Amino acid sequence: MPRALKYALIILATLALVPLALVVRARVTTSTSPRVHLIFDMDNQPKFKAQAANPIFADGRAMRLPVPGTVPRGSLLPPEVATGRKGNQWLEVIPVPVTRSLLLRGQERYNIFCSPCHGYSGYGDGVVNRRAERLEEGTWTPVASFHTETARSRPVGYIFNAITNGVRTMPPYGAQIPVEDRWAIVAYVKALQRSQFATLADVPPEVRPQLEARITGHDGNR
Repeated sequence: MPRALKYALIILATLALVPLALVVRARVTTSTSPRVHLIFDMDNQPKFKAQAANPIFADGRAMRLPVPGTVPRGSLLPPEVATGRKGNQWLEVIPVPVTRSLLLRGQERYNIFCSPCHGYSGYGDGVVNRRAERLEEGTWTPVASFHTETARSRPVGYIFNAITNGVRTMPPYGAQIPVEDRWAIVAYVKALQRSQFATLADVPPEVRPQLEARITGHDGNR
């Protein structure tokens, strides 16, 4: 093979490695510049992003509020379910089926949103309330207990409305907690209240002997 041809092949082989080297370099290094777009795939669109200004509208907002009175498809709820009222009266009965799964969901949501102030047992002894009382700054309003006579007599609609719109120093949670979860919390609060004032009649008959034995200190299983 002529020497000139040999050198030419070596040069061509070396040049053939250049694209591969560039690809490897691009894979292992970072850059503040966007990659080259051969096919755009709608990655860059002429649009207004969230919180951006939009000169088209008088208020300059790109994000638009729904038209007043509109409801998303499939989201229209009966008024009593959405408000906790029937006419001008608070609902006395939870307007959704109270199932075990609803109570478990209510317990979970209660522990997240309510227990920091109201406490896990509902006596108003949550960590936020305890810390505020230790600070003794005089500006803290003690959290109400769910187990006072007044609280236990509250209709379920009142509790639902308190979660939705707030009451006294309690802020509203309507924006954070969906309607179904609010009713789940109401159901769990009522279960908490009943648990603290339960009687033997509330216990299933098949487990009453065990409970009576524990109360008297004579467990029949031993």
